Amino acid sequence: MQAADVMTRSVITTTAEASIEEVARLMVFHRFSGVPVVDAKGRVVGMITEGDLLRRSETDTEKPHSRWVRLLIGPGRLAQEYAQTHARKVEEVMSSPVVSVTPETSLAEVVALMESRGVKRLPVLENDRLVGLVSRADLLKGLAELLPKPRAKAISDAELRERILAEIAKQPWTPSASVDAVVAEGTVELRGVITDERERVALHVLAENVPGVKKVRDHLVWVDPISGAVIDTSSQES
Repeated sequence: MQAADVMTRSVITTTAEASIEEVARLMVFHRFSGVPVVDAKGRVVGMITEGDLLRRSETDTEKPHSRWVRLLIGPGRLAQEYAQTHARKVEEVMSSPVVSVTPETSLAEVVALMESRGVKRLPVLENDRLVGLVSRADLLKGLAELLPKPRAKAISDAELRERILAEIAKQPWTPSASVDAVVAEGTVELRGVITDERERVALHVLAENVPGVKKVRDHLVWVDPISGAVIDTSSQES
C-alpha cells in the first residue's frame, strides 16, 4: 500500500503569521493534534503540533531548571525555551523544515520515517503541492481495513493444523522440528520444545492469525539451550 491509499485528503492548514491562539482553537475545533503551515503560494513551510504547545507560560507548564542546570545548558537553550513558551506566532514555534512524502511513498517508508524522525504525521506533497496528510491514525484505519474478516466457510481441524504447521515451517525463527499443533473444534494446542521464551509469544500470534482459529492453548516447554534446564511455563490461553 502507498500513502495515497490511507492519507487524509481534506487537510486543514494554518499560516506562519497566525497567532498561537488561532491555531490552538483550530486544533481543538477540528480535533487535530497537528496541522501543516503553508505560505502564500500553498507550499508547506512547517508543522505545528500539540507537542509544540505543551509547555506554555499561560498554563504554568514551563520546564523548571535549577540554578546549576541553567549554568550547564547555557543561555542559548534557555532563550530557545523562553521563545517556545512565550511565542505569539506560529512561525516562532513550528517545526521546520518539514519531512514529507509523496502519494507513491510506500507505507513501509512512511512508518520508517515516522520512527526515525519521531513524528506522528507527514504531509503528502505532489509537485510541491499539499495533497494530503498521513498520520498514525490513518495507518490504523488502513490496518483495520486489511485485517482478516471472519470467514463464513467452516474449516476442518485437519486443514487448520496443516495451515498452522505450514506457517511455522515458513518462518526463519521457529523451531519447526520440535513444535507441533493439535487442533480440536478450532482450538489449537501448541506442543513441543522452544529454546527462547520470545518464541512462545510469536507462536501464539502465528496461530491466532490463521483464519478459523478460535482459541490457542499453550503446552510448550522452554529448554534453556545453555544449561539444559527445563522450565514449564505453559497453560497460557488466548
